[in-house]
Amino acid sequence: MLNSFISAKLTDYDLIKIVIFSDIEKNEKEPINLIINGETIVKLQINKVTYLNGIALYECKSPVKIELGNSYYIQIKDFGVTPLNVNDATFFNGFDEKFYYDGNDLGATYSNEKTSFKVWAPLASKVVLFIRKNREDKFTTFVMKRSYNGVYSVVLDGDYDGFSYRYRVTNSGLSFLTTDPYGKGSTANGRDSVVINPSKTKINLNEDKLSILKNNCEAVIYELDVRDFTVDSSTDIENKGKYLGLTEENRKTTGKHPAGLDYLKFINVSHVQVLPIYDFKTIDELNPNESYNWGYDPQQYFVPEGSYSTNPDDPYSRIIELKKMIASLHKNNIKVNMDVVFNHVYEYQTSVFEKIVPNYYFRKNRNGTLSNGSFCGNDLDSERPMVRKMILDCLAFWMNEYGIDGYRFDLMGLIDIDTMKMAYNVTKSIKPDAMFYGEGWNMGTLPEERRTSIMNSFKVPGIGFFNDSFRDIVRGQADSRDPGYLAGNTSYIEGFKYAVLGSVTNYCYPARFKNVNQSINYCECHDNRTIFDQINRYIDDETKTLRIVRMINTVIDFSYGVSFFHAGQEIGLTKFGVDNTYNMGDKYNKFDYSVLDKRFEMAMHFASLNSVKGKITFGELTSSEILKNVTFVDLKNGALMMKLKKSVGTLFDIVAIANPTDNELNVTLDDYYTAVVTYAGYIKNSDLKAKDITLNPYEINILVKRV
Repeated sequence: MLNSFISAKLTDYDLIKIVIFSDIEKNEKEPINLIINGETIVKLQINKVTYLNGIALYECKSPVKIELGNSYYIQIKDFGVTPLNVNDATFFNGFDEKFYYDGNDLGATYSNEKTSFKVWAPLASKVVLFIRKNREDKFTTFVMKRSYNGVYSVVLDGDYDGFSYRYRVTNSGLSFLTTDPYGKGSTANGRDSVVINPSKTKINLNEDKLSILKNNCEAVIYELDVRDFTVDSSTDIENKGKYLGLTEENRKTTGKHPAGLDYLKFINVSHVQVLPIYDFKTIDELNPNESYNWGYDPQQYFVPEGSYSTNPDDPYSRIIELKKMIASLHKNNIKVNMDVVFNHVYEYQTSVFEKIVPNYYFRKNRNGTLSNGSFCGNDLDSERPMVRKMILDCLAFWMNEYGIDGYRFDLMGLIDIDTMKMAYNVTKSIKPDAMFYGEGWNMGTLPEERRTSIMNSFKVPGIGFFNDSFRDIVRGQADSRDPGYLAGNTSYIEGFKYAVLGSVTNYCYPARFKNVNQSINYCECHDNRTIFDQINRYIDDETKTLRIVRMINTVIDFSYGVSFFHAGQEIGLTKFGVDNTYNMGDKYNKFDYSVLDKRFEMAMHFASLNSVKGKITFGELTSSEILKNVTFVDLKNGALMMKLKKSVGTLFDIVAIANPTDNELNVTLDDYYTAVVTYAGYIKNSDLKAKDITLNPYEINILVKRV
């Protein structure tokens, strides 16, 4: 009827609410029928009727329990039929227990003789597999069989290597074509999932070439974006902006300095942290130079991003080329940490998750609206068992299949502690020295006690957190005109002591962490301004700014905690003062190798710091251990000296002196010490001993005395 509307929703396994909006009233003698699978007709019991402004609300009880997996329609004479919406069943008591699937075979499982397809769709009344060999072919369809836990499956005999496929899922009378949430291969722009033959992607990932870390404080993490690090025109890297660009050896800048992979080897980092390399949405993979994005908009969690491959429409290209990149880094004893985004997806409405299991994967507020702690319009509900399973399966897959060595979690405060503990255990069971850390900002969508935030760091002592307190004290707060300690604000001296001790002591601020492995010490990452731009807000003097950048890099490397650097901060790269450059293109985001040529001495300084880090690592991990060995001496004009007596794991005492002032600093020590780190960097095999030390403005020295 043109002026009538009818809808029906399941509110419990045998309760149904029906809304009729119409110019005419329903004949009360006419029954409301439930049609099951287009055949069985059951009369509903009407328990209550409410009328309001032309709307009639019927609350009904079904004489039979609604079993998910069947097709249900409501039929009323004069009003026709409408599908029964069962999507709220995801919130019914016992849903998670009844429909949880613990198998490890979701997606397409290939062999030469057969391929099985499995998809979890507990609300669906029907799932059909669409599959074809070539794009020019028509899809062949296979109706999938449902099991008791809501998994639909079909096994196809024969060799289906490289076949493209989709699912058509019918929920509450609506059908959508969608890719496979567990798909391991894809055509360009996520058009189709693709069956992958694992034997064709086998590559020696050179994991046997990797050193084993005793603790995370030995690491030097270097954050980069695949495109940003290889795209600059002032190198002879051939595969610019591609995975393969980081496999090329003997590449040079126009100034004949090392570029790409060789530069990473030169600067002596232990780990690279790559911005998202799973498939993300906002880049046209067939025209990757027409747009730009960092990739924090997940589309396919088990598939590498295609815009970084040389042939995005070849599903094997992105897989093999990424593995070659990882193998090349591993060959040179550089581990790979993967930036993962399990807090939100690109768009929930069009996401594979919402199409396959409506009303399940995304966290909701009490009023039923979508939670928005990520500020992206949707938050994945990590506490739901099948969401949690997807996260754990994904982490294990990337480690086992691609050799990933650790994970950085975006907006980790949106993920519950139980999920993160399980993820940590899964990761460590595969690689015992895997790194595991993330953004612990206090996001407001979970109860505070369940958030994996810095405030709950003591509940997860194995997980690291970006230490924004360290950042703000050392360099200055992002939105403040007030500089940090190393930028000349010596009133921060007490806070600086707290920061360099890894924020594990109750020194002027409450301890943030149980041990220093949890403190990711950083002053720059892909977000916000670069250090150079931040210091330029306080100091309009490039020479002084670059001296401060050197100081900051030194302090990051030799404070208690885990060293973290963003690509380019070692040479003072700029984003031209812009804060958030996630979609602003190469000009603002690329690693500018022409600046490296101008400031190569700074890169040498950085490389030398990293080379000596392991030799004078401060071995203490906990507050009590640190406080036994560390003392501070306040010096003239707000300068500072830190003394370490017989530091754990070393054979010498250490003195570190920081002069973040415009004045020359003279210091007389209590004995003769050997300088190992100065403004020039690490002094290898130094045998020059001194008791009277002179530091220039904005300089740090580290000295040792053998005992």
